[in-house]
Amino acid sequence: MTATTRTATRHLYLVRHGEAVSDESGLSEKGRRQADMAGRRLAKWPISVVHHGPLARAAETARLIGEHLRGAVVRADEAAGDYVPYFPGREELPADCADRLLDFLSHSTAEDRQHGPGLAQQALERFTGPVAGDEERHELVVTHNFLIGWLVRDALDAPAWRWLGLNHGNAALTVIRYAPGRPSSVVMFNDMSHL
Repeated sequence: MTATTRTATRHLYLVRHGEAVSDESGLSEKGRRQADMAGRRLAKWPISVVHHGPLARAAETARLIGEHLRGAVVRADEAAGDYVPYFPGREELPADCADRLLDFLSHSTAEDRQHGPGLAQQALERFTGPVAGDEERHELVVTHNFLIGWLVRDALDAPAWRWLGLNHGNAALTVIRYAPGRPSSVVMFNDMSHL
């Protein structure tokens, strides 16, 4: 007789960093207000951990949001960073927009191409799917537009290239639910009602 591993629902909250100053070294005054408003909204959920990318604009947003979350651990995670998660081939893309999308991606560096897809896989492994045990988990990832598009694309089981064009506003909220034995559900996308 084999033991069955129990799993519980993961509620994943995704927030893009607040508006940055022009050199992206941190948040603008507006960005700090956005982060504060997002934190006030998120305070009603039992979020236990806040993951954030290593760049200053994500770290500052996470810190400001975390001030509203009782007992939540705030920690940096490279997988929550700013990178291109997937580089499609021309044959994957719709003919009417392939040139435009490939031109957009052509500005990526060799480092982006080398490291981005691996980090995207790590993000899927760390942040998606039901969690082990009997307790539901509520966790927040403060990140960047590309990763939010990548995680939403995955939740909808869309083609890998489809992260392109899923745009997220500064400090907007997306929620994905991963319940055991059920398909993932995008509960909310790019909601800005708190701003």
